[in-house]
Amino acid sequence: MRIAEASSASRAELDIDQLRRVQCLLASVLEHNPFYSAKLKNTKASSVTSLSEFKSLVPFTYKWELTEDQTKNPPFGSNLTYPLVRYTRFNQTSGTRGRPLRWLDTVESWQWMIDCWRRIFESAGVDSADRVFFPFSFGPFLGFWLAFEAAAQMGSLVISGGGMRSPARLRAILDNEVTVLCITPSYAVHLAEVAVSEGIDLSFAKVRKVIVAGEPGGSIPATRALIQKLWTGAQVIDHHGMTEIGPVTYECPLNPGALHIMEAAFVAEIIHPETCEPVEPGQTGELVLTNLGRVGSPLLRYRTGDIVRRAEVVSCPCGSSELAIQRGILARSDDMVIVRGVNVYPSAIEDVMRSCGITEFRVETFVERSLTEMSITIEADAERDNCASVIDRVVTALRNALSLRVKVTSAPRGSLPRFEGKSSRWIRR
Repeated sequence: MRIAEASSASRAELDIDQLRRVQCLLASVLEHNPFYSAKLKNTKASSVTSLSEFKSLVPFTYKWELTEDQTKNPPFGSNLTYPLVRYTRFNQTSGTRGRPLRWLDTVESWQWMIDCWRRIFESAGVDSADRVFFPFSFGPFLGFWLAFEAAAQMGSLVISGGGMRSPARLRAILDNEVTVLCITPSYAVHLAEVAVSEGIDLSFAKVRKVIVAGEPGGSIPATRALIQKLWTGAQVIDHHGMTEIGPVTYECPLNPGALHIMEAAFVAEIIHPETCEPVEPGQTGELVLTNLGRVGSPLLRYRTGDIVRRAEVVSCPCGSSELAIQRGILARSDDMVIVRGVNVYPSAIEDVMRSCGITEFRVETFVERSLTEMSITIEADAERDNCASVIDRVVTALRNALSLRVKVTSAPRGSLPRFEGKSSRWIRR
């Protein structure tokens, strides 16, 4: 089954196709992949006859195992199914949560991920008539590299914004009549701020789609509404992926805020982080993924650390039987903090900030008298805003949303850092 065909397949057809791909993947890695042949040597993984058996026989893969493996087998580790000469692409993770992971791909694995990105574009309504702009630095992280190549393969005009400052990128967007932006939510907001300061009128822009990733903001209603307003009505479309796993989801075209997992490309599980039991529809859990086409550097039952909410209904308005998650990635498992007994996710804080009209903010967590506490700094323009009134409004909104009283202070507008890539608004002291 091709990735693009999965949205019209039945649940039974998806399960049959996944099992066939799992069996093929296991046959390859058990014989040729040193990392997994060692990890699975005392299991009966070679005799898997059902998806439930696969999940019971194959243990989870953890990021710490991959980091440890690359330390012991530098520089690329042993999770390589083919001889090194077969690999043509290098990427690495951002390293925001420890040592960066290096990741290699063969021509075939890279094309498989490009096909996943084409599914994202197709669902978003992007086609060969579009002009797609990528306002980010083309570094070693996976980022939008795949999206750039996928759009080119589809026949779209692709325009790189690497090596440009924000004003130059804005002029390139207007001058080249760009219709689609691939960008992080934070940088979409920041570019619009720069447009105001530079006297650039975005109402003249031709942008009709803003495809975002890298942060939870794309599936947060208040953030989506803000980006749409700043970019004069352009449709905001979310998706997500990881350097080590590939592009995973596409936004449902008929149910905004719901992300479908591409189940022709992944076996997905949503489990309770502690009991490891599957969660019921409507419940929150950790996303576990097996990528079925990245044979050169596969991951089997990978604990992503992404906290998601499983959709409450199996049937989707678009007709797809693929598993859906609501409101994107709620948080990373190591991002959630417990403040005075309340579970606080970054996405919940951002939703409150955006609903209060706060453009930029910073969160600090710290321990005081053996309890975790939180304070938030927001940007406010002292000449334009009544800072005390804005702070009171934010404090009230936080109390209503979280049942917590959080200390909120203000900083001058433009004083907090902006981010081109993933934002780093949370500081732990």
